[in-house]
Amino acid sequence: MTETPDNRGYQRVLLKLSGEVFGGGKVGLDPEVVRGIARQIAEAVKSQVQVCVVIGGGNFFRGAQLQDKGMDRARADYIGMLGTVMNCLALQDFLEKEGVETRVQSAIEMTQVAEPYIPRRAMRHMDKGRVVIFGAGAGMPYFSTDTVSAQRALETKCDAVLIAKNGVDGVYDADPKTNPAAKRYDSLTYAEALARGLKVVDAAAFSLCMDNKLPMIVFGMEGDGNVAAAVRGEKIGTVVTA
Repeated sequence: MTETPDNRGYQRVLLKLSGEVFGGGKVGLDPEVVRGIARQIAEAVKSQVQVCVVIGGGNFFRGAQLQDKGMDRARADYIGMLGTVMNCLALQDFLEKEGVETRVQSAIEMTQVAEPYIPRRAMRHMDKGRVVIFGAGAGMPYFSTDTVSAQRALETKCDAVLIAKNGVDGVYDADPKTNPAAKRYDSLTYAEALARGLKVVDAAAFSLCMDNKLPMIVFGMEGDGNVAAAVRGEKIGTVVTA
């Protein structure tokens, strides 16, 4: 297993990316943003780290928000899942322009653009140096992409799940956007995060990682090279452990 600067020694990681980032703060896709993310992932892959990715769909649709407007929650969630696949295909395109072989696997069958989600096939792709991008969430309503990230990381035997946040560089004791005095944690346990009600990811995602002793790194996407640094296992953001 490759040793990294702070001895985390990641061999395979799952990277969770915010959908809102792909839109550059707007609805839709910002090609320059996606190109920049792809370059960072490509840089990390060249250092022999195996990478799989889950992307949110918030730059297109959020099921909970559509529900607030009167839409059936289950149908709204399926619309959100399709948004994640659009993001997956965009990232695949830019990764391949960087010379990185990529596969998209979808939890909803759409064979013209993606493989079905098959964990062993995903692991085989990563063994061959390919980046695997998981789309369409869990393929079921009522599951967030945070929870899916934890589940996919566990099923494909990743060493850690990396949560890239938009506008915040780790886990804080309060919302740093509204409370300038909020303090960032360098490290904490899942039990502490749940007890303190820290809203970084869903409680279900925290619980999955805690029960299976899967480390989580929460870091900010802003900053040149942050994604590559996190994937390589460098010290960044907040480390959450069991």
